[in-house]
Amino acid sequence: MLTVDYDRLGVRSGDRLLDLGCGFGRHAFEAARRGAAVVALDAGADEVAGVRATFGAMVDAGELEAGGVRAGAVQGDALHLPFPDGAFDRVIASEVLEHIPDDTAAMAELARVLRPGGSMAVTVPRCGPELVNWTLSDAYHDVPGGHVRIYRRGVLERRLTSVGLAPVDHHHAHGLHSPYWWLKCLVGTTNDTNPLVAAYHRLLVWDIVKAPRLTRVADRVLSPVMGKSLVVYVSKPEVEAGTPGGAAEPEPEPEGRREGAPVAPVAPVKVSAA
Repeated sequence: MLTVDYDRLGVRSGDRLLDLGCGFGRHAFEAARRGAAVVALDAGADEVAGVRATFGAMVDAGELEAGGVRAGAVQGDALHLPFPDGAFDRVIASEVLEHIPDDTAAMAELARVLRPGGSMAVTVPRCGPELVNWTLSDAYHDVPGGHVRIYRRGVLERRLTSVGLAPVDHHHAHGLHSPYWWLKCLVGTTNDTNPLVAAYHRLLVWDIVKAPRLTRVADRVLSPVMGKSLVVYVSKPEVEAGTPGGAAEPEPEPEGRREGAPVAPVAPVKVSAA
């Protein structure tokens, strides 16, 4: 179940892609299937280990070509990314910024590692459905590592603009998921045995696994109205010759940083408490 539209993001075979806050890797796996050189980064050791294991299983299953795979996962801190400037052609930050107190600092790091001319997709919980969740349940967000803010699109785009990125597009996703979370917040976020919650969960699993036409059409209709996620696409402007930081002739990229080349391996770094 993807939140990001890879065509809008512009993912192509050979792109170097960072999946920040990868979780258990849904966006990283799809990027690898499309031929991107993928680095998945998360603060959680279990998530990183799970993504690494799944990449290996994908090779064993023939989903990724053995020997040609350029994909890995590292544990790291969004405020101190262990990558050089301009290391990535594409960046995905899905459902992560709402967890970070200093979100602008994280955005600045993402802008730093994105190359000029590159593109980024940022997804956060949509304001309306998120307000309902916060109203119904403190336990939904007021937990260690939980959501620390609710974004309006204008605020998110202004903060991204403040670090040198240019918003180019947006949409909403997961229209079927908002009612599920409203139910959970109403009956208790850990009460998975509630009959209504359990029935709705079965519906979502059916949608994810089988993708029947009925639920796919319903999701497309509902997403613009009450989609749980807001997705904003931004680009990093090219540096013009003659401007500060510009150059008349581009310098050759170091070995291992050519277009389509894998990002150099990085060692795990300490995880921030934020």
